[in-house]
Amino acid sequence: MCDLRRPAAGGMMDLAYVCEWEKWSKSTHCPSVPLACAWSCRNLIAFTMDLRSDDQDLTRMIHILDTEHPWDLHSIPSEHQEAITCLEWDQSGSRLLSADADGQIKCWSMADHLANSWESSVGSLVEGDPIVALSWLHNGVKLALHVEKSGASSFGEKFSRVKFSPSLTLFGGKPMEGWIAVTVSGLVTVSLLKPSGQVLTSTESLCRLRGRVALADIAFTGGGNIVVAAADGSSASPVQFYKVCVSVVSEKCRIDTEILPSLFMRCTTDLNRKDRFPAITHLKFLARDMSEQVLLCASSQTSSIVECWSLRKEGLPVNNIFQQISPVVGDKQPTILKWRILSATNDLDRVSAVALPKLPISLTNTDLKVASDTQFYPGLGLALAFHDGSVHIVHRLSLQTMAVFYSSAAPRPVDEPAIKRPRTAGPAVHFKAMQLSWTSLALVGIDNQGKLSVLRLSPSMGHPLEVGLALRHLLFLLEYCMVTGYDWWDILLHVQPSMVQSLVEKLHEEYTRQTAALQQVLSTRILAMKASLCKLSPCTVTRVCDYHTKLFLIAISSTLKSLLRPHFLNTPDKSPGDRLTEICAKITDVDIDKVMINLKTEEFVLDMNTLQALQQLLQWVGDFVLYLLASLPNQGSLLRPGHSFLRDGTSLGMLRELMVVIRIWGLLKPSCLPVYTATSDTQDSMSLLFRLLTKLWICCRDEGPASEPDETLVDECCLLPSQLLIPSLDWLPASDGLVSRLQPKQPLRLQFGRAPTLQLDGLARAPGQPKIDHLRRLHLGAYPTEECKACTRCGCVTMLKSPNRTTAVKQWEQRWIKNCLCGGLWWRVPLSYP
Repeated sequence: MCDLRRPAAGGMMDLAYVCEWEKWSKSTHCPSVPLACAWSCRNLIAFTMDLRSDDQDLTRMIHILDTEHPWDLHSIPSEHQEAITCLEWDQSGSRLLSADADGQIKCWSMADHLANSWESSVGSLVEGDPIVALSWLHNGVKLALHVEKSGASSFGEKFSRVKFSPSLTLFGGKPMEGWIAVTVSGLVTVSLLKPSGQVLTSTESLCRLRGRVALADIAFTGGGNIVVAAADGSSASPVQFYKVCVSVVSEKCRIDTEILPSLFMRCTTDLNRKDRFPAITHLKFLARDMSEQVLLCASSQTSSIVECWSLRKEGLPVNNIFQQISPVVGDKQPTILKWRILSATNDLDRVSAVALPKLPISLTNTDLKVASDTQFYPGLGLALAFHDGSVHIVHRLSLQTMAVFYSSAAPRPVDEPAIKRPRTAGPAVHFKAMQLSWTSLALVGIDNQGKLSVLRLSPSMGHPLEVGLALRHLLFLLEYCMVTGYDWWDILLHVQPSMVQSLVEKLHEEYTRQTAALQQVLSTRILAMKASLCKLSPCTVTRVCDYHTKLFLIAISSTLKSLLRPHFLNTPDKSPGDRLTEICAKITDVDIDKVMINLKTEEFVLDMNTLQALQQLLQWVGDFVLYLLASLPNQGSLLRPGHSFLRDGTSLGMLRELMVVIRIWGLLKPSCLPVYTATSDTQDSMSLLFRLLTKLWICCRDEGPASEPDETLVDECCLLPSQLLIPSLDWLPASDGLVSRLQPKQPLRLQFGRAPTLQLDGLARAPGQPKIDHLRRLHLGAYPTEECKACTRCGCVTMLKSPNRTTAVKQWEQRWIKNCLCGGLWWRVPLSYP
C-alpha cells in the first residue's frame, strides 16, 4: 500500500490564474452534470457549462478558450438536447468531438481556421443510448521520449518514432479518420470519415450478453486493435476488457469484438474492505496507446481507494503427465494474459476527478523501483482531485505522492487521516473535471462552482527545484515541442526571467547539432520559440522584434524566389532562386548593376499586375534595409530593435539577394520599386543602399573572417539621414497575453468576457493609433473597417479577406491561412469603434 497523504520532498504545485463568471448576469452559467473538459496540443481548452435562462431553460454550451487569453471565451450553443458527457480533441488540436446522454456525437472543426469560429458538419447517432466513452481512432503516429537520453546531441536519439499501426488504413497505408464510442447499454459504435466527406457508421455489441456500462475507457494497441475497458459501476462486479477490430468490407464498416481477461478490484477481495467501497467511480487507461495498464478508483460516500493494474503475459504451467508426452522447450511454453496489481493507496478522501498525462515517456524498465527513481521526470505523474478541495500529483505506477495543492488558504495537516477529518456544513469547492497539458507542466480544473483554475506543475516533481535540473527538463520539453509542432505555452509558465538567456543559448546550441535537413525543417519553429522566450525577460524583450522580423524576412525571401521561373524547361538541377543565392554569395561587388548582369534576367520576368501587387512587400524590404544601415552607428545599443541583424551574415545576404531581385523587377515596372524620400533628385537610392549593405555583409558573412565595420562605412551610414528620410518601422506589437505577467507567481483572478487591465510592454501599440496588416504591410487606420484576425501568441494582425486577387499575393496569403508566422492560431478580432 502507498500512503498518498505523505507528499514527497520538493513536490511543488501553485496556482497560475483563476477565471470565473460574471456574478450578476441575466443568464446563469451552472456546471453541467457530468462536466466534461479537454485540453488540446495547441493549448486550447474546451469545457462544458449549462446556460440557464430566466425561464429555467437549459442550453448545453461548449466553451473554448486559449490559455494565453482565458477571458476571451468563445461559447458554442452545441444543440445537444441532453447533457454532454464527453469531449475529445484530435491529434492536431483543430477538431473536437462532443457526445451526449442521448447518443448523439458531433464533430466540430474550425471555420476559416479561426480558433473562435466553430462549425459541426458531420456526426453520428445511437438514439437514446448515452455515450460513456469517446475517442478518435489512432492515426499510427507515436513518438517516444527517451528520458535517459535527454543529454544526447541528436533529436533522433531523444525522440524516436515508435512502430504503431493505425486503427484503420486507406489504400496506400494512409490512416483513416474517424471515432469510436461506447454506450451505456454495452454497444460500441464506430464512425469513419471517408475522403469524399461521407461518414460510414456501424454499431455492434461488446459481447453477446449485453449489460449496463456505467464507466468505460478506450485504448489502442501497436497492432492496430482497440481495447475497451468497461464496468457496471459496482465494485462487486468484474471490470471487463474487450478487443475491438475495425475494418471496411464492401464499402461498409465492420466491427469484430473479442473478450479479454477481466479483473476484480483488490479492495473487494480484501475481507476487511469488502463492503467499504461499493462503487467504481473512475476507470482510466494510463495512456491512450497503453492498453496494458489501467487505473481504477472505488469509492464510498466519504472515501476512495485507487489501484493501478498491469496486464502481463505469464507462462502457463504444464502438468507433468503432458510434459512427459510432449516436453515444452524454449518459447513453446504456453502463455496466458493476466491482470496483476502494481500498487494501491490507503483510504483517501473521496476522489472527484482524475487527470492522466499525455506525454509519451519511454522507460527502459517499468519495474517499480525504476519508476520510483525516475519520478522527477515530467509526464510520469497523474492528478487526483478530492472532495476536500485538494489535488495530489501521484506517480502513475507506484501511486506515491509527488506534490499536493490545497485550494483553501489553510490546508489540513497531511498526516491527519481522511476518515477523521471533520466534515464541513456544505460541500467544499472541488474540481469536477481536470486535464493535464500535453507536457504535463500545467493542469486545468473546473470546480463545482463553474470556476476555471490553471495550476503550474513543477518540472522537477518530487525533487528539490534546482535551477540546473529545471533548465534541463524545460529544454528537453521545448525540443519535444519543436519536433512535434505542439504549442509550448505551458512550458513558458515555468521560465523565470533569469533563465531566458541560458535557455535561448542552449536551444540554439542543440539546434545547430542537428543535420542540415532537420535544421531547415525546424528553422522557423526555433525562431518562434526564441521570440516567445525573450518576451519573459525585460533584458531580452527587444529581441522579440528581431526574431519576428527574421521570420518575416525568410517568408518573403522564399516566396519571391518561388516566383522565379526558368526560361527553358530543360534547365540544370538548380532553380533560379538557388542560382541567385549562389551568384550573390560569389560576387562581392558593391555595384548592384554589376551583380545583376551575371544573372539570367529572363528568369525574373513576371506579369505587370503581379509586380504591382507585390509593391508593399518590396517596400518593406527597402525600408528595413535603410533602417538597418541608419542604425549601424548606434550598434552598441542592445535595446534597439534590429540590433542582431547587424552581425547576422545570413540575413544580410538574404536582404542583398532581394535588393538585386527588386532592382531587376524595377526595370520591368518602375512603380513596383520601394519609394524613398531623398534630398536629391539625382540620388540612386537603391545603388547607395546596396553598396553600403554589401560592405556590411562582407564584414560578417560566413565565408570570410568576421571583422568590425570600418570607419568609412560607419561615416557613410551616419550621412544617410541627411540623404534619405529614415522610415519608422512598425514593429510587431508585444502580445497582451498572460504568460509574461505570471512570472512573479502571484495568481491572477480573471473574469470571463472581461479583459484584464495589464501593463503593456513598451513596444505595444496604444489604443487609437493607426494599425497595420502585419502580413500584407497595408495600413488599416486607427479603427479598421475590415474584419481582422489576430495571432493568439505574437499579436500579429491581418485582414480576414484578401483585398487582392493576383496569384502571387494569393500564394503569399495561403502560407498563413492556417497559422501565423510564429505558428500560433488565428482568433477573429471584433471591429473597434472610436
